[in-house]
Amino acid sequence: MDMIEIIRKKRDKETLNKEEIEYFVKNYTAGKIPEEQAAALIMAIYLNGMEEEETKNLTLAMAYSGDVLDLSGLGNVVDKHSTGGVGDKVTLILMPIMAALGVPVAKMSGRALGYTGGTIDKLESIPGYRVNLTEEEFESQVQKIGISLIGQTSNLAPADKKLYALRDVISCTESIPLISSSIMSKKIAAGAGSIILEVTCGDGAFMKTKEDATYLAKSMQKIGSLCQKQVVAVITNMEEPLGYSVGNICEVIEANRVLKEGIIEKDLKEVIFTLGAYMLQLAGKGEDISKNKEQIEETIHSGRAYQKWLEWIEAQGGDIQYLQNPDLWEKANYQLEIYAPKEGYIQKIKARAVGEIVGSLGAGRQTKEDVIDKEAGIVFYKKVADKVEKGEKIAQISTNKKEMIEIAQKQLLEAIEIGEEEPKKFPTVLDIIE
Repeated sequence: MDMIEIIRKKRDKETLNKEEIEYFVKNYTAGKIPEEQAAALIMAIYLNGMEEEETKNLTLAMAYSGDVLDLSGLGNVVDKHSTGGVGDKVTLILMPIMAALGVPVAKMSGRALGYTGGTIDKLESIPGYRVNLTEEEFESQVQKIGISLIGQTSNLAPADKKLYALRDVISCTESIPLISSSIMSKKIAAGAGSIILEVTCGDGAFMKTKEDATYLAKSMQKIGSLCQKQVVAVITNMEEPLGYSVGNICEVIEANRVLKEGIIEKDLKEVIFTLGAYMLQLAGKGEDISKNKEQIEETIHSGRAYQKWLEWIEAQGGDIQYLQNPDLWEKANYQLEIYAPKEGYIQKIKARAVGEIVGSLGAGRQTKEDVIDKEAGIVFYKKVADKVEKGEKIAQISTNKKEMIEIAQKQLLEAIEIGEEEPKKFPTVLDIIE
């Protein structure tokens, strides 16, 4: 086959057949297709889209580009994935809760895709935490303590691993066929029986509208159905950052506080309790969603979720002293508190702008080779609809880039809108698609 002809077809809005898609995936994974040709095809897909059959074929080609795990021996494994946002530390909190409730957690997560680190980058902020377990170690840990979370292995959906990084650096992340095939290929390869999806929408998400998020969710459900996977999607609002922190270490600290002390911001709680309730349902641990949320509440306040968190992190080499005493975390060289310029109510905290600011502070990647600054981030002391007084502390910026501190201060104040009228607070969970 001719790669140039494949690029031309998609450039000219023609449909790629199964053989052409498999040729591209196989040979790009093997390093036989140059990066510039792969980038050209991905850009053409981004601009012109894919039909349902093309998306399915791309998903399966990526899923079967390497090993496909069989986790049926571990019980009813329910995987979880989020399309991402700003301040998304949900996995860190939700997974130990599920494990404490008897749902086996065998999860592979990714690195940064955009503004800040991915779940794996955040876990690597914990000194000693091992993200690269063998498949045998991975499954053995789940059998022993009920939970393991590792990076995507080189042998599991390796095509997606390469394409995921490529999309990031050529600004082709916001594409429904590419997002849905990327997510579902990993889920199929990782062997989960059922899947819960958080599909974010709004200013800080890839999908800007609820309609687009719903379209993406249904696209992934169709792929799951073709592969005999039960998929539930939760549509969530990402107009403001989720929770109080955006960054790597600061999000781990927030997650730890939720599990240790039960202190959780309202929007973060709404997402975690909804996702968790449906995970319990998919795992056969409870049909009543309201009662499932009560189980989650009890698991946090009894301390069982926190103990599972410590057990999980320690099992993968993490130094749990940092979780037991968060003052041990290293601080960024430069910190600046941000104060309200006037009295009023917070009208908006623009999620996308905050994400871009935190990325510029060093918490994200611009190229595949960039090293993340785990100490960089922003912690908020106020959320949308909160009342503030003039001069009251509303946020804190942390960075090791001295040249960025004043720029970030100016940009953050522009991203936080304060007005006289108390705004309407919109729900965080917008829809459930079963």
